[in-house]
Amino acid sequence: MRAVLYDRYGSPDVLYLSRVPRPEPGPGEILVKVRAFSVNGGETAARSGRLRALTGRRFPKRVGMDFSGEVAALGPGVARFTVGDLVWGVTGRTAFGSAAEYVAVPAERAGLLPEGVDPVRAASLPAATAAVVALRDKAGLRPGDRLLVRGAAGGVGHAVVQLGRAWGAEVTGLARAANLDFVRELGAHRAVDHRGVRPEELGRFDVVVDTVGSDLGAYRRLLRPGGRMVTIAFDLGRPVASLGGIALSAVHGRRRIRFFSGNPHRAEFDDLARLVSEGSLRPAVDRVFPLEETADAHRALEAGGVRGKYVVRVA
Repeated sequence: MRAVLYDRYGSPDVLYLSRVPRPEPGPGEILVKVRAFSVNGGETAARSGRLRALTGRRFPKRVGMDFSGEVAALGPGVARFTVGDLVWGVTGRTAFGSAAEYVAVPAERAGLLPEGVDPVRAASLPAATAAVVALRDKAGLRPGDRLLVRGAAGGVGHAVVQLGRAWGAEVTGLARAANLDFVRELGAHRAVDHRGVRPEELGRFDVVVDTVGSDLGAYRRLLRPGGRMVTIAFDLGRPVASLGGIALSAVHGRRRIRFFSGNPHRAEFDDLARLVSEGSLRPAVDRVFPLEETADAHRALEAGGVRGKYVVRVA
């Protein structure tokens, strides 16, 4: 099968398309014929070498964290799916490899696509499971809460805006000036150019959801009494200081920063399907690339300014 690989850390130029053996599903796994996948910040950071302490120096390496596609085969012990089912899912927090014609993944990391949803557009949504967890489980968002979303036009942020509005919050989204109309279209009551305002000028909030990772302390100070801040990112330029600051926030005062790295299971994909079916969440695809142009998709994401997701079509 065809797959995207790289033999050294570096810019998107290190990515290349090659042929590798098609995987076989092991116990508890499904083999998925990939229709599409999206490009995520975690994989671009891994490819560039910024996470080499975690990813190591064994090459070649693969890219692609999420996917949509069709079940092609079942491993031993899998009863929930049947061959031919349309599914979406993730490879797992520390695994990559969906940038390929086939991928074998644990069945618990996948869910059935909602009926009528285009598989290519659906590839933009697995990351939205992080938005569900951030708002519902970590922040306990309530109707009437004032919600601030950093990175409101991005892969997770655009889902946070939609769900915040659907769940009754008053939503303020921070994004680039060129994306403010898009953020308003998603449902934000207020869209603000992040480059033209200081944090202290934004007001006070019950919930802050951060997808950027920098200056976390400045945004933590915007919380009202009883406020909650959730981040899915940390500052890759200062990882030790950034993660240390997150840890210290739990010690000093009640306004701690809740940090988590999305690693969804079956239940989260069932929730995602329900939210899409009821209209609370819709795909937002900025641009679709062919598999041969995966490097261009990485370049586009690293250039900034994405509206929703960049998706790569495999078949």
